[in-house]
Amino acid sequence: MLKLILLGAIQGLTEFLPVSSSGHLVIVQRFLGLRENLVFLDISLHIGTLLALATFFFKDILSACKDARMILRILIVTVVTAVIGLTFKKIFESFFAEPMLVSALLIVNGLLILATRFIKKGGRLPGYADSALMGLSQGISITPGISRSGATISTLLARKIEPGQAFRFSFLASIPVILAAFALEAKDADWTKITEYRPLDVTTGIVAAYLFGILALFILKKSLLGGRFHIFGYYCILAGTAFLLFVR
Repeated sequence: MLKLILLGAIQGLTEFLPVSSSGHLVIVQRFLGLRENLVFLDISLHIGTLLALATFFFKDILSACKDARMILRILIVTVVTAVIGLTFKKIFESFFAEPMLVSALLIVNGLLILATRFIKKGGRLPGYADSALMGLSQGISITPGISRSGATISTLLARKIEPGQAFRFSFLASIPVILAAFALEAKDADWTKITEYRPLDVTTGIVAAYLFGILALFILKKSLLGGRFHIFGYYCILAGTAFLLFVR
């Protein structure tokens, strides 16, 4: 149970903070010696973070459903992301077996986030061109070690989108892709091995992912609005370096 609580906490924090959840789980699962049925485990933890996302952005989701222009922007993001994800799916998946590469990409992720420190704050709302570029960065972030929120928010900030709007649009436009990825994982999972984990343990992991997911969204929003988004870059560089030393 303690392992699942730890993995749930890590999933909840890293899924939304710009530090790459996939990159951290690759390394942490190696630390904990988890090898069996990881697809089912990842699916379980993602349930918690999906619920956290729905809870935190509930009003924004309802509002977006009534806004035709917002729906079109989200559609553009989704299509561009899907094209990149489906085209390079096998390449991205192969990276999960390379902890050293994931660690190096985590450092790259940190450098990209750190670069936002030198971007002057903008005040624009996201447009259609911004949506296409965000879809591109979101597609690339399928690579373990590259954070989805880090890549998309950095792209929007570079496009002079107002930080609060960048935060909101980054996560609203991520929902279709996250749901699609969840469905694909569920399709590929070996459900015959579901009994490897006790229901109470899995539920505890889901609750941990949910609670820490909510916490992570609050932290990220406050950091963005306070002009401290770049500090996550320092963490990624330090964590990536530490992981590199560990996996050697």
